[in-house]
Amino acid sequence: MRNLAVFGTASDVGKSIVATALCRIFSNAGLDVAPFKAQNMSNNSGVTPDGLEIGRAQIVQAEAARVIPTADMNPVLLKPNTDTGAQVVLKGKAVANRSARDYFGNTEIWAEEAFDSLAKLRSRHELLVIEGAGSCAEMNLYERDFVNFKTAKQADAVVILVADIDRGGVFAQVAGTLSVIPPEDKAFVKGVIVNRFRGDATLFDDGIRIIEELAGIPVLGVIPYFRGIAIDAEDAVPLQAVVDPVDSPDPGKISIAIIYFPHISNFTDFAILDSHDDVEVHYLHYPKNLNDYQAVILPGSKNVRGDLDWIFSCGWDKRLKEFRSSGKIIMGICGGYQMLGTVIADPDSIEGPAGESSALGFLPVETVLRQKKKLFNSRGCLLDEAIKVEGYEIHMGESRLVGEGYPLLQVSFRNNVPAGDNDGVMSLDGKVLGTYFHGIFDGKDFREWFLRLLRPQFVSNGSMPDKNHEYEKLADHFEKHLDMEAVYRIIEGGIRSV
Repeated sequence: MRNLAVFGTASDVGKSIVATALCRIFSNAGLDVAPFKAQNMSNNSGVTPDGLEIGRAQIVQAEAARVIPTADMNPVLLKPNTDTGAQVVLKGKAVANRSARDYFGNTEIWAEEAFDSLAKLRSRHELLVIEGAGSCAEMNLYERDFVNFKTAKQADAVVILVADIDRGGVFAQVAGTLSVIPPEDKAFVKGVIVNRFRGDATLFDDGIRIIEELAGIPVLGVIPYFRGIAIDAEDAVPLQAVVDPVDSPDPGKISIAIIYFPHISNFTDFAILDSHDDVEVHYLHYPKNLNDYQAVILPGSKNVRGDLDWIFSCGWDKRLKEFRSSGKIIMGICGGYQMLGTVIADPDSIEGPAGESSALGFLPVETVLRQKKKLFNSRGCLLDEAIKVEGYEIHMGESRLVGEGYPLLQVSFRNNVPAGDNDGVMSLDGKVLGTYFHGIFDGKDFREWFLRLLRPQFVSNGSMPDKNHEYEKLADHFEKHLDMEAVYRIIEGGIRSV
């Protein structure tokens, strides 16, 4: 059986979600399948069970495949911290900060590590679903690109090309991609998926014929645009998210504003809130009056001092101070927690020039960025409450309480090792909260405790999405519109009953 690679005609055409769906479909068919992406560029990451950092998309794909996520599934992770630079995470551990010029100056060292991980995965699993990066036809970077066709060749993988009809120009996407890549690479491409179709798919029958004539390969499926399936996004705030709305939030719902930093990270922390029928979440980039919201959350950031400078430069600090004086709830997670403190120091130039920045001053906390990144799956309980919490920690900062405030959480375990210390801080009036726990809202008990802070009469209305059920819904959606018989013929050279 050959492995299967999912490449794109451009960034954000849906490669990650297609790969996730295929992982669950193959797993349901009884195959031992695992995901792989040689290099990911995303500030949305997670922690594997053995305490290593990889892209969130590969964790999602591993869950869909019913396998334990490992660092080999995403051996190179680039976490952008400026417009031209990123932290390099190699096999789960941060190893360097590189400018784009430095990184792409010699990618052979990264490719060697990535292919080592690929070989390990191939030895452990029957089938790999390989996700490409960006467009597979970025010709100015082609020789240095080890994520797409070089990986396909290394893995003995056939390629399915994903195009996004919703953005327009689907014929040019497919024909243009295939026309510029070398013939020896074009030979690996065995089919096309037209993604995010809206409307009556039968009206696109002529479109399928035209693509097949232009490409010389079959269209394996036209996948309708879907809503109502809760799958974590890879590296951008989800398309369905409400960003900088003109209208005020629905007064009948609990309204939460999330500050949309330039270097926002781990935005999936809030996906569970966004899917809640009683909650309305708005992402706000431009400062506005916050009176209509019950809570404001400062999310994670990959450049904390840079995003803190942005807060002050665009006037968000004044809006946040007004909101603080109103007595409503402000919460910070990871970098957002650090910003709620008094000082953030970076003596070793971890995220930029050495120095320190005055923060918002809502919590009596000082933070110092350290060279060693902390990576934990953590669990514990809310102090003074019989409420269990769990999440994951990814941070360079060490924060300490320097004034009057309460620890927020008691930590029982980190990476299954007894901890017995505290995390986070709550202000004396209980209105400002900070924690390093990403994913803390995924736990029902903490989520409902938080929502009752905002609306004391809140009562949970029904069940929330179950991850496994969401993966099944995704697989069902794709199987209805994808020619899986053709997919199996592509990867194993014969017809498989499905």
